[in-house]
Amino acid sequence: MTKDSLKNIGIGILFSMLWASASVATKFGVQSAPPLILANIRFFLAGLVLLGYCYGWSRAKVYRLPNREEWIQLSIFGLLNTTLYLGLYVYAMKFTAAGIGSLAVSTNPLLIVLFSSWMIRRRPSLPEVFSIILGMSGIAFATYPLLGDQRTSITGIALLMLSMVIVSFASVYYARVKWTLPNLLINGWQVTLGGIFLLPLTISFGELSSFHADQTFWYSVLWLSLAVSVVGLICWFYLLKLDTVKASLWLFLCPLFGFFYAWWLMNEPITWYTICGTLLVVLGLYIGQRQRQKKTNIITSIFIRTQ
Repeated sequence: MTKDSLKNIGIGILFSMLWASASVATKFGVQSAPPLILANIRFFLAGLVLLGYCYGWSRAKVYRLPNREEWIQLSIFGLLNTTLYLGLYVYAMKFTAAGIGSLAVSTNPLLIVLFSSWMIRRRPSLPEVFSIILGMSGIAFATYPLLGDQRTSITGIALLMLSMVIVSFASVYYARVKWTLPNLLINGWQVTLGGIFLLPLTISFGELSSFHADQTFWYSVLWLSLAVSVVGLICWFYLLKLDTVKASLWLFLCPLFGFFYAWWLMNEPITWYTICGTLLVVLGLYIGQRQRQKKTNIITSIFIRTQ
């Protein structure tokens, strides 16, 4: 095995580990701060780093200010992908086990298939429908024994699944726009605009009096902003340049790492329900991925760009 192969494998594993850690980091964060405050600070910090690099450190000519049409597109994308999706996701994690949050995120490619088929008026194939059913069944199976636990509630699961629907729709919107801006600039502006749109809700309903800026909060928000949103994205963009299909295969490891983190850091139980549910989701992802390999696929390549 060559050095380049080992390097690519290492980056793939690093991406899976970082991406799977988001749910546990969020779970720690909401212990010290209301979800809306955690989300807003994360968005502004990630936007500051990305835009600071593009306009400050890099200064490359490709990093320009958006034009009027691009501002509209970035605003729509930021509202869907950051304000609504990540805002709901962070709020849902207050009422949901960390492992379930990681497992739910892994179903995004399956929902993207459904929404892309609807928007381009193409009937989903039988394997695509079967993969979606498997993925949703896996989440239901893994969630069932946790509903009697205080760490997971029906409200949390409902909000979590709503956030998955919204991010899948946002991903399809992203794919339909002919972007001319670089990926880092798109993500820097959309996460910043999403934070601006969320700010009035945070001020009105953020429960500022219960905010504790302790070490747990700052470790959480720094990890989510820098490790997940910045380093994780850099790893993903690198893998995409090598091979889109092979890059998406690293998503299969995310549920496994997610449940491991939840067990290791938050003492969440790993049961046969957990194992069987995870296997159903991974099988659904595998079937859906094989189906997408047979056609030109841009949806998988933008799945993580929307995070």
